[in-house]
Amino acid sequence: LMARAAFADEPDRFAHEPYRRKIAVLNYRLRCNLRLIEQRLQGYSQGQQEHPYGRAQEFLDDLYAIRDSLRQHGDGTVANGQVKDLIRLVETFGFHLATLDVREESSRHTAAVDDLLRAAEVFAGYADAGEDERISILRRLLSEQAVTRIPERRLSDSTQQVLDVFFTIAEVRAETGTAAIGQYVISMTHQASHVLEVLWLASLAGLVGRSADGDWFSELSVSPLFETIDDLERIEAVLESLLAQDTYRELLRCRDDRQEVMLGYSDSTKDGGILASAWNLYRAQQQVEAITTRHAVRCRMFHGRGGTIGRGGGPTHNAIMAQPPGTSSGQIKFTEQGEVLYYKYSNRETAVFELTLGMTGLMKSSRYLVDGKIADYEKFAPLMSSLAGSGEQSYRRLTDETPGLLDYFYASTPVAEIGLLNIGSRPSHRKQADRSRESIRAIPWVFGWAQSRHTLPGWYGLGTALARASEDHDGLQKLRELYRGWPFFAALLDNTQMALAKADMKTASEYADLAGDDAQMRAIYGTILDEYGRSVEQINAVCDHGELLAGQPTLALSLARRRPYLDPLNHIQIVLLSRYRESGSDDTLNNLLRSINAIAAGMRNTG
Repeated sequence: LMARAAFADEPDRFAHEPYRRKIAVLNYRLRCNLRLIEQRLQGYSQGQQEHPYGRAQEFLDDLYAIRDSLRQHGDGTVANGQVKDLIRLVETFGFHLATLDVREESSRHTAAVDDLLRAAEVFAGYADAGEDERISILRRLLSEQAVTRIPERRLSDSTQQVLDVFFTIAEVRAETGTAAIGQYVISMTHQASHVLEVLWLASLAGLVGRSADGDWFSELSVSPLFETIDDLERIEAVLESLLAQDTYRELLRCRDDRQEVMLGYSDSTKDGGILASAWNLYRAQQQVEAITTRHAVRCRMFHGRGGTIGRGGGPTHNAIMAQPPGTSSGQIKFTEQGEVLYYKYSNRETAVFELTLGMTGLMKSSRYLVDGKIADYEKFAPLMSSLAGSGEQSYRRLTDETPGLLDYFYASTPVAEIGLLNIGSRPSHRKQADRSRESIRAIPWVFGWAQSRHTLPGWYGLGTALARASEDHDGLQKLRELYRGWPFFAALLDNTQMALAKADMKTASEYADLAGDDAQMRAIYGTILDEYGRSVEQINAVCDHGELLAGQPTLALSLARRRPYLDPLNHIQIVLLSRYRESGSDDTLNNLLRSINAIAAGMRNTG
């Protein structure tokens, strides 16, 4: 039937060329798929096409048949050439090209569940219920499938938007293949009910539930994202509560008994500073590994890293090697920002180099799976915990307790103007009218400080913490032992050196002038300058170097070559910021936005 449709205009075409005839049928079926996609994009459908591929595996099976036939008939060279290349492409990309993760904030799910249960007259007051009651309600809803019809007319626009995502996921999986959608990431996960809420909402779209035989099924994998310092400290309690739920364990078994946990580097650094963030993330990974092992669940860590040091950035190989021993389990997942993708993977040579670094780092960190040897660095934990506490205290004293800090930030950085750039997937602020530190997102927080050459999130608090530790008996010697003997601490200090080297306090002082000659603003700059000097001095002492990046000469040379271009760009931007804030001219704004892009390119890992 397919051959008849494919050769409707010329039935005898390629009659004596079986491979050509088979490939022509494949081509016909792919064109049917293409017509379906074009109709979908244009918002209409002319009904079912004759013979499109239902999924990529069907296309692969046809290619496998051609390959096997060629080999059996002595044409292995052809089979192992272009045919093999095409097979690899389809195996890699299917019909979906890339697997997409979906991400939404937990508060929107809670509000949607509350709205749905009210509209369905099942339960009123879900949002006000305690955690135990919420879990009880959600377990019953999942087990009994108590709500199957959605009263759309009685739902808010926000709830409908949340539901539309789940129905779209179901459609994409059905039309494109199961590999099109990866994980559903819940940002700002504070408690176990936040995960169960997503599963119940997914059940309304037929993605989760029980079959007619009573067997559980789940076509959606959920990743809780722990972002703030408080959330990282609660991670053990949340995961323990979640994995103790029979309903959740049944659904997890449907997903190969693998729990992915995402760790947020950005908000934790913005919240408590680089030291507290790094140490809490390290401890959180150890806790996740221990909990999942105890519950006989396979675990994959998903690292939500940014491009900057303040958002978890840095050399990939070193970052993987710096993870807690015994937590990689032969796999790892991490985010790469757009500007990082450009300079890491924009050409074949650098792409191969970066992937090689990542793969070798993962292989080395997973060696314990073969030889059973797991390094033990727990003897360093008390000192690191003390450093993290001191660093967080210093950071919060600046960001939480210093009057006028946010006024200084908005005046001495182009953060407000960054929000006018046509980049990014989210607004610069969670609430546009709110200029608090809680409202501003981590990316513009880090981006703004980087543009003005403060690079503050990547180092602030470190100098004070190291100085306090050095005051103890043999303190400096102990810190040097940490640096030489612990990959985690070595990577932390090496990355911080990069952030300090990219800062320029003379240029930062000129940005500070934009805040006016107010004594409070000058005092804030003075505090930052003092901590910068302290951090440089202490890091050089601990690393036993005469200057920053003495142990990273290639990076030092790269920064030195960029500085003659960066410094004039910063001075130009300062003038443009002053002019734009006075006049609001569109021409000035256009040039200002160009300066932001130029400085970001020079600073590189800025987002």
